[in-house]
Amino acid sequence: MVAFSGSGDSKQATNAYKDKSKPAEIRKSNISAAKAVADAIRTSLGPKGMDKMIQSANGEVAITNDGATILKQMNVIHPAAKMLVELSNAQDVEAGDGTTSVVVIAGALLEASEKLLQKGIHPTGISDGFQKAAAKSIEIIKNMATPILLTDRESLVKSASTALNSKVVSQQSSLLAPLAVDAVLKVVDPAKDTNVDLKDIKVIKKLGGTVEDTKLVDGLVFTQKSSNVNGPRKIEKAKIGLIQFCISPPKTD
Repeated sequence: MVAFSGSGDSKQATNAYKDKSKPAEIRKSNISAAKAVADAIRTSLGPKGMDKMIQSANGEVAITNDGATILKQMNVIHPAAKMLVELSNAQDVEAGDGTTSVVVIAGALLEASEKLLQKGIHPTGISDGFQKAAAKSIEIIKNMATPILLTDRESLVKSASTALNSKVVSQQSSLLAPLAVDAVLKVVDPAKDTNVDLKDIKVIKKLGGTVEDTKLVDGLVFTQKSSNVNGPRKIEKAKIGLIQFCISPPKTD
């Protein structure tokens, strides 16, 4: 006579039941972590958004309301929260603005998702709904948008001034907005270019002076000191040699 024990099957059934709850717990943990990141910069959004004072590990203090800058200084460990930081960085690279908005919107969508999940709606259905809503939103925004040509400098300056209204330097927007537009127009061809590579524009910080001393240089600026006190400070139509080898004296071992 052979007897079979049912305890093993019972254990497997119990483990299978427990495993079903794990995905829900993981989703809840991910949503909570992402919402925490969104809540951290929510108060920096909009014209009445507050600036944040951030102290880095080396003691340097920065005051900003830029979402990407704030998130870069945060020590984010949770993988889901890191995705929102990467989202903000991607927005900064692609558009140069909206770094706070994109994180706050993502946090709001996740909060709405959490409520739908609690009602028993499957994650795939929620994802499909977001995809349809995104497509419809893009359609509406395109219909509302006013096309601007790169040759229309006045409209570009107005757009730049609007973007500066929420920044610390908003009072100097009448000076900085035209400078920013002129800098962009110097590195693009308005007839064919639609995107701007910001790496083609170099911003150099100099100690002393004020924001009003900011100026645009159509050329190259060297931050090194001149080898001679009486040496030239500005050269126009200069001949520049590109050398692919080191011309400094060789170092001894």
